[in-house]
Amino acid sequence: MAELPTYLAAEFPPGVDSFNYKSLIPSFEDTMWAGAFTKIALLIWISVAIILVFFLVTYRNPKLVPTKGQWLAESVYGLVRDNIARDIIGQQGVRFAPYLTTLFVFILLNNLWGIVPFAQISPNSHIAFPIVLAVMSWLVYVAVGIQKHGFFGYIKASCWVSGAPLWVQPILVPIEFVSNLILRPVTLSVRLFANMFAGHMILLVFTLGGVALFQAETLLIKPIAFLSWGMAIVMTLFELGILALQAYVFTLLTATYLQSSLAEAH
Repeated sequence: MAELPTYLAAEFPPGVDSFNYKSLIPSFEDTMWAGAFTKIALLIWISVAIILVFFLVTYRNPKLVPTKGQWLAESVYGLVRDNIARDIIGQQGVRFAPYLTTLFVFILLNNLWGIVPFAQISPNSHIAFPIVLAVMSWLVYVAVGIQKHGFFGYIKASCWVSGAPLWVQPILVPIEFVSNLILRPVTLSVRLFANMFAGHMILLVFTLGGVALFQAETLLIKPIAFLSWGMAIVMTLFELGILALQAYVFTLLTATYLQSSLAEAH
């Protein structure tokens, strides 16, 4: 097989090292601040800036007949408020709508970077970012539960299985404790990370696989490269649906956990 172009050779074949980005500022490369100036960190900051500017601009001068930007902002907020917050939590869910909307938009925008040319990676394909989001949601629904039931009341409500025989409780209580208070943030973060990581690797395989096939010395193999690139396009469209779904699922599960914290009995 002929040698790959120099701009691809250093990253082919794709592997775990593809996710280790160096600092964009060379002088920070060997310092504790190196991770704050990587490509991934830059994408996060751009996402935050886009969200802030978009909602500030669209709601700066709201009109009775909304502009296109105001309509889009209101539609996104209304979707989360009505179809997630109210449907899952009830009327109390309205007060959580701003947080849930921010969560949904932030995850969706960061997921979209995975199919944007030149960016082509979602920050959520690094486990650190889904963990931070999951811990934030965990802190919110635990704080809400403690506020509603008190500290010991919330622990009891989360662990004690109402209606179960007393002799079974020693078995059920540890299971419920781990499931409700420990595993929830783990499953939230791993689900988002795994889907974004897998999607990124699939696109890399089809894209760079096409390059490798096209660079092959055997002429009969070269046309297969176009099939590989075609699959990359198909998978990109498929990934678009997945990344939107993952943002929705993360937000939906957060709302479900909030509802369980507010419930009188678990």
